[in-house]
Amino acid sequence: MTTRRDALAALKGTLARLERGVMPSALPHFSLGLPELDGALGGGLTRASLHEVFAASPAHGPSATGFALALAIRATPSAPVVWVRQRMFDQEFGRPYGHGIAALGLDPGRLVLVRARHAEDVLKAALEAARCTAVGTVLAEIWGSPKVLDLTASRRLSLAAAASGVTVLATRVDAAPAASAATSRWQVRAAVSQDPQTGLPGLPAFSVTLLR
Repeated sequence: MTTRRDALAALKGTLARLERGVMPSALPHFSLGLPELDGALGGGLTRASLHEVFAASPAHGPSATGFALALAIRATPSAPVVWVRQRMFDQEFGRPYGHGIAALGLDPGRLVLVRARHAEDVLKAALEAARCTAVGTVLAEIWGSPKVLDLTASRRLSLAAAASGVTVLATRVDAAPAASAATSRWQVRAAVSQDPQTGLPGLPAFSVTLLR
């Protein structure tokens, strides 16, 4: 079985190889695709910072992940996306599906997927990835409210993002918002998705509330 040290060493090797690739965009904001919302946010969401996405309840966890992936696509047009996922998400919702990710708009070839058993390991891997200047976005998924994910941990992620230019998205399920260094905080619920012409399920839809 791969140890935590081995997993982190493998991630460091991957990030070192990525550093020889495409650098992330230098634009300070990325658009959400809605002019009214972008305007209210001063041009969109800021890159090189930490943003939190909370599921309204555990049942809405897949929607929170989908919304976070949509933000990652917006933030990262071409650079790699590092997705660090606590294994609890796989157990509850199933593993990521390549064709579904592609249908959402993210080329699976740009995705580096890291699975970790504990929240502490997720934070370590996410922090390591956030320090790599060749990464576009880091998506970190953590279940519950572990003690290791405190204000200090969020500050470390925020500072790493600011130093490297990487955008960090933290998806939280079965957790209540608490003090953090996040620039924005969202709450996500599933919404009805229906094609107006056929009445069949259409594009992914989310009910989103900007908490901060």
